[in-house]
Amino acid sequence: MAGSEAVEDKEIKSAVSSCEAYFEKVQSRKNLPKSLQETLNSAFAGIPVSSFPQVPGGRVIEIPAETPVSEAVKILSDSKILSAPVINTDHESSLDWRERYLGIIDYSSIILWVLESAELAAIALSATSATAAGVGAGAVGALGVAALGVTGPVAVAGLAAAAVGAAVAGGVAADRGIGKDAPTAADNLGKDFYQVILQEEPFKSTTVRTILKSFRWAPFLPVSTESSMLSVMLLLSKYRLRNVPVIKSGEPDIKNYVTQSAVVHGLEGCKGRDWFDHISALSISDLGLPFMSPNEVISIDSEELILEAFKRMRDNNIGGLPVIEGPNKKIVGNISMRDIRYLLLQPEVFSNFRQLTVKSFATKIATAGEEYGLAIPAITCRPDSTLGSVINSLASSSVHRVYVAAGDENELYGVITLRDVISCFVSEPPNYFENCLGFSVKEMLNR
Repeated sequence: MAGSEAVEDKEIKSAVSSCEAYFEKVQSRKNLPKSLQETLNSAFAGIPVSSFPQVPGGRVIEIPAETPVSEAVKILSDSKILSAPVINTDHESSLDWRERYLGIIDYSSIILWVLESAELAAIALSATSATAAGVGAGAVGALGVAALGVTGPVAVAGLAAAAVGAAVAGGVAADRGIGKDAPTAADNLGKDFYQVILQEEPFKSTTVRTILKSFRWAPFLPVSTESSMLSVMLLLSKYRLRNVPVIKSGEPDIKNYVTQSAVVHGLEGCKGRDWFDHISALSISDLGLPFMSPNEVISIDSEELILEAFKRMRDNNIGGLPVIEGPNKKIVGNISMRDIRYLLLQPEVFSNFRQLTVKSFATKIATAGEEYGLAIPAITCRPDSTLGSVINSLASSSVHRVYVAAGDENELYGVITLRDVISCFVSEPPNYFENCLGFSVKEMLNR
């Protein structure tokens, strides 16, 4: 086995092991009677995916792989969505989803790429020429060595620092002058950086396909319209997918797009049904929630840099963090991947992103105005809250997590995510995916 294949196989096994460990922990802690769990599984297995409500507008937004990055950001923003399936333009007419789709493009991942590119631009600004900017492999991305002490070769989406330098040399560098150190250059990019990203090469022609190779994207793993909601809920919980496309055999277009949020909204709509009322009336502690101990919850102090917050989310593959203060970890706010959009939408914020603390960033977005989207505060519950109240908070506030606070000072006790809530309602029958979906978990994670 080749070295890369061995590494890939090891990563797949690790991912499968992580999913198994999480779900086993959930099943052991929620402690539902076996008869009730079987009733729930049977109920969800009897609900076809085709009956699930359609996405707003009734049409799933898809993005061709050759779409420029800047245009992809615009499509997602204009459509008010955070992700979209990526069409492989080499096989656009194929009826096989494995050929037609490359993955799921995520808004926050694009902006992380932009931040990487910003630091490369800063390095180019600090050099005496585009060539000097690319000599050796000392350059890094915004989430790399200059900002956070991570080492690695110079390449972001296949763009060497020399190429970045060429773009900057034709634009910003001419106005700003050269010879600055990289940190100073980064702090003075400001609005000019947007001109480089949108109008200069290589950024202008960088496509979604190109950066797809450099960042971890969600796999494209669809279910058919004949599949059950049990399949969808297991994919969204045990196997950690945030969204599941729905396809119809023999037809190329995606028919629907089921997200974790949509499922939790759907669960809230089940009030009045015996099985839902029974579970929702239980306290979260009775169900073993939160599933992580306070020490396992990844958080960020309000005085740490906002760049570190986004790095922490990226490294741990999570979408948000509680903002804490003091030795008792008092919850004072929330930072999510959705908030990263403010770094692009407000040039005055972006121009200072390398020195911006979490507290300063939160203050800026809180006063940004509705045209940038409303910032969402930390939504909390108590250890004795019911599951029903948590579901209501998640659905009514359109958030992806609720923090569990204890004591008089709202001390961080845990976190409950959309995934955790869905996991409370389902368990996986033996060999379910191989029998019902026609492919193995390994194939899913290998994509």
